[in-house]
Amino acid sequence: MTKSFKFASRVSSLALLLMILSVGAMGQAKKEKTLYQRLGGYDALAAVTDDFIGRLAGDAHLQKFFVGFSNDSKKKIRQHLLDQLCAATGGPCVYMGRDMKTTHSGLGITDAEWDIGVGHLSNTLDKFKVGKKEKGEVLALVSTLKKDIVEK
Repeated sequence: MTKSFKFASRVSSLALLLMILSVGAMGQAKKEKTLYQRLGGYDALAAVTDDFIGRLAGDAHLQKFFVGFSNDSKKKIRQHLLDQLCAATGGPCVYMGRDMKTTHSGLGITDAEWDIGVGHLSNTLDKFKVGKKEKGEVLALVSTLKKDIVEK
């Protein structure tokens, strides 16, 4: 084999590899965005979290779960909720809190209280004009937590 043939062969192989990689990248670009991205990213989730917590804490049936926390503890709860929502929707966050069963153990949360909370989340998502598909996905994610949160 001549030097020029070896060089041409390598160039052809490199060109073929680049073409394969670019086709693969185009396939990735066509892939659907994550729920996190479709919801608007971190700042949008932070706004949803703040509104949702405000609704929970302001509800006469649920206020008892927010009594006795310092301002610092409230900030920590907010950050845990935001991180959990971010991670669950495919965002870059890592949830570092306790599991839901441990966190809610002993609170005696009922099915009715759960339903009130889900209603507040639904209303929050409506307030921010979250699309029907994305709203359904968020509510489906949250519903997986019910078994670890509701005790009565």
